[in-house]
Amino acid sequence: MDIAGKAIWQQASGDGNRSYAEQCIRWDVILNGPGNDGPWPDSENILRTKKISSKKITDLRRFAEEMKEGGIVVLRLGTDKVHAVGQVVGPYEWHEEFGDVDGWDLQHVRRVRWLWHDLSNPRDFGTYGLKQGDTTQRLNEGPVTKWLSTLAILASAHKRTLAQLPAFEEKNGIKVEEISEFLFDHGVASISINNLVDEIDELTRIAKWYQRSAKPSEHETVAYLIVPLLRALGWTPQRMAVEWNHVDVALFEQLPREDKSLRVVVEAKKMDNACLAAKRQAMSYADGKTGCKRLIVTDGLRYGVYVRHETKEIFRLHAYLNLTRLRRNYPIYECEGAEDALLAMAPEWKPL
Repeated sequence: MDIAGKAIWQQASGDGNRSYAEQCIRWDVILNGPGNDGPWPDSENILRTKKISSKKITDLRRFAEEMKEGGIVVLRLGTDKVHAVGQVVGPYEWHEEFGDVDGWDLQHVRRVRWLWHDLSNPRDFGTYGLKQGDTTQRLNEGPVTKWLSTLAILASAHKRTLAQLPAFEEKNGIKVEEISEFLFDHGVASISINNLVDEIDELTRIAKWYQRSAKPSEHETVAYLIVPLLRALGWTPQRMAVEWNHVDVALFEQLPREDKSLRVVVEAKKMDNACLAAKRQAMSYADGKTGCKRLIVTDGLRYGVYVRHETKEIFRLHAYLNLTRLRRNYPIYECEGAEDALLAMAPEWKPL
C-alpha cells in the first residue's frame, strides 16, 4: 500500500465495552459523537454550553475539518487491534440514522472506502500498538505504519462503489398509540396493551432519572425497569424466573420452570452499557435448549431482540427498541423497530 506523503489517521470504533466496527465496515463510514446537537460547526457552541470538554470538541473539529479526502484511515478497537484500513472519500457529513449506535449518538460521519478489513480476525499489534485517547487522531510512525506499507491491496478495492447510506425519514418515528394498535392487530391482549401504554411513560421517566443521577446496579435495572415492562406485556410471575440457572430473567411457556419449557433468555446490563454486546452471553444460556427461540439483551432502556433462525440455528437481530427514541425500524442494523421489538417480547409472539 502506498502511504508516502499521505495523512494517516487512527479512528476508534468503540471501546472495551462495545464495538461498532461492523457498522462502520457495512456502511463505509467512520463515526464520531456526541452528535445529537446537530452538524458541525453549528453544534460547537451548544456543546460548549453543555460543558462538553475542550478535548472532545477539538476531536470533533479534527474529524470534521482536518481530515481530508484521500487520507488513510486505520479503524482500531482499543490500542492493539485493527479491523479495517481505507481511504477517506468526500467531505464531512451528518446523518441522523446513526443517532443510536448501541446507545451512542454518532451522527458525525465521514465516508471511507475500505480497502482491507477483517472483523473476525483483526490485525493484532500487541498492547499500545496504537494510541489511547481521542476518537480521531493522527497515527505516528511505528509498527502499524510499517504494516501498512507492506499491505497488499487489490486494484478492484479502489474502484468499489460505496454503500448507500439509509436516508433519514421523519415518518420513521412512531407514537405509543400507533404501537398499541400494531400489537392489538397482532393478537396481543387488550389488558396487556393498556398496561404497556401506562408503563412506558413511567419506565422512561425512571430511566431518565437514573441517567441524570447515580446509575442503577444491574439488579436495580432488572427490578425497576425490565421486569415491569415484561409484566406489562403479559408475562406472569409464574412464567418469569429471576436469576434462574445464571440467566438474569428466564421466560417460560408453561410450568414447571425447566429447560424444555424455556422460551426466552433475557440478559441484563447496567444502564448505558452496550446491550447488543451481550448477545454472546445470552446465546450460551440458550445453547441446547431448542425451545428457546428468542434472546433479549437490554440495559433497561434499550432492548435488542434476537430470533433463532429456524434452519441455520443461529440468532439474528430481529428488532431494536429504545424507549426514549421510538422508531419503526433501524436501517443501520437492518432490523425492525419498536413495534416488532415489543411484539417479539410478548408471550403471544410466535416464530416466523
